[in-house]
Amino acid sequence: MKKLALVALAGVFAAALFPARTALAQQSTPPPPPGIQTEDMVTIPAGTELRTELTTLLSTKTNKNGDSFTARVAEPIFAKGEEIVPNGSILEGHVSFIKSPGRATGVGEMRLVADSITTPDETKFTVAAGLQDAQGAGGAHVKGDEGTVAGEGKSKKDTAVETGIGAGVGAGVGAIADGGTGSLYGLGIGAATGLIHSLIKKHKDLILPQGTELSFVISRNVSAKKAAKSTDPNSQ
Repeated sequence: MKKLALVALAGVFAAALFPARTALAQQSTPPPPPGIQTEDMVTIPAGTELRTELTTLLSTKTNKNGDSFTARVAEPIFAKGEEIVPNGSILEGHVSFIKSPGRATGVGEMRLVADSITTPDETKFTVAAGLQDAQGAGGAHVKGDEGTVAGEGKSKKDTAVETGIGAGVGAGVGAIADGGTGSLYGLGIGAATGLIHSLIKKHKDLILPQGTELSFVISRNVSAKKAAKSTDPNSQ
């Protein structure tokens, strides 16, 4: 009887210990190396270029910090020979900084941040990506490493033309006011007036129209679980 009790006690102890060992073994199993595709997970490697086309109109005049935007993926992304982000996938992001055109420089700026990519089969990647290039928005260009798009602004030639117009008007006013002798005085006033006008006049806002080509670069490996395939025959 005593032996039977010991055997029963040993069985209970073994049954309690086995799940704990199984859980420990599962916890100690290392994750797959970065960039490796598994049956359930897909990874976009760091350094991957993401080419998109803007589907939201953005402007320093109408938008504000925190506004969202969307863009359509224009080129598929492959990893380990598998297409993981097809054409038509949707990139979502937000505006993190806006500067209206200044009176002196006349350059509007806007910083765009990519937040996520959703594929047509609903696989969603939360991304960290920097904007590298913007094409199709006039003279707008990306400056620095933070994904800031800067407008073209006003050239020195444009400012000189405005100043020259003001100078001509001033010279004419001076000549009328004091015969021919007042033209030099009027010329000085006109030049100053033209310069002030060129500084006060607000320059064009930065506008990124729909279709603007935005190129991002993934800064670190991004993994996502594959969306479950539908078993409904009517979904085909």
